[in-house]
Amino acid sequence: MKRLLIVLSVFTVTIMASAQPMIKLSSNEHDFGTFKEESGVQKHDFIITNTGNSPLVIQNIVTSCGCTQPEWTRQPIPAGGTGKVTALYDPRGTWGKFNKTLTVYTNARPQVTVLSIKGEVVAREKTVEELFTFPVGPVRFESIHLAFTNIRKTEKKIRVMQIINTSDQPVKVEFDQLPPHLSLKVNPLTLKPGQKGLVEGTYDATKNNGWGNVTEIVKIKINGVVQTNAYYYVSANLVEDFSKMTREELANAPVFALASTNVDLGKMAGSTTREAEFKFTNSGKSDLIIRHVKSTCGCTAIQQGLTGVNIKPGESRSIKAVFNSGGYKGKVTKAIYVYTNDPKKSEVVLMLTAEVDQASASR
Repeated sequence: MKRLLIVLSVFTVTIMASAQPMIKLSSNEHDFGTFKEESGVQKHDFIITNTGNSPLVIQNIVTSCGCTQPEWTRQPIPAGGTGKVTALYDPRGTWGKFNKTLTVYTNARPQVTVLSIKGEVVAREKTVEELFTFPVGPVRFESIHLAFTNIRKTEKKIRVMQIINTSDQPVKVEFDQLPPHLSLKVNPLTLKPGQKGLVEGTYDATKNNGWGNVTEIVKIKINGVVQTNAYYYVSANLVEDFSKMTREELANAPVFALASTNVDLGKMAGSTTREAEFKFTNSGKSDLIIRHVKSTCGCTAIQQGLTGVNIKPGESRSIKAVFNSGGYKGKVTKAIYVYTNDPKKSEVVLMLTAEVDQASASR
């Protein structure tokens, strides 16, 4: 009897071990070919046949990017039955060739099956509104901002931007009250209906006494009338020109050596002031000049008197700033920008922090 039970147990285990779902795919790869972005979501069904002898369960599917979403047969697929995995590819904003995968987890062996989709998306043609994002009356600019990026203080730089007349009448576009260092003109000056033109900007850094990031807010004139609610922004980062320095001059240059670039003012009440001091030494071999010092907000006042002063080699000074906690609450961080003639540290950022307690201000 005992021997019979053992035989039956072995037989049962053998049957259970041989009961196994198996996957047969119609294909494990699909090529969508070339299609336009505006065609929308592309869809393909991978047909799965269970060639095993027990139910097949698709447990999960993981895709290689968010542009690909899976759908699949959720109920168990019986032996001999079929199910499917659907790959949905969204081409919005993804141009060119693509190759994506769907990793399918099941109760079959092997447990992981990888499907792949590929194709090529042809970008849709952008609308006028998308290409020219800044509308001003009858015209549209590519952007509200003309950026010159870095400009050496010894040079001029030219930048251009497209503009289009979207009206059915000729339009004359000009710019009002430009500073001496900036020239802006539209070419052609008068745009015909539907015509594109160029905003031609010339920035003469030799005529600007500023340093670092500077921004101009420019008024626009349409057919001789200044537009009251439309402003054009022009920015530049004005930097010292070290490009012509010799190796010997660089070796003998000034060195802006700071004791620390961070000052923690600690805890302070609201609407109170506290002074921060950043000590430095000219550890170079020629005179150090502080070109400019500026803070990121009006809450931080910078001491006057250092700008343009020659600081001899070995001489130490300090940059002092007074922070007003005003209505700030909690941890506050402010930046101070320092521009010097040190070719390795021509722009340095100093940081001051404080923990402002508004509750203590009312006590």
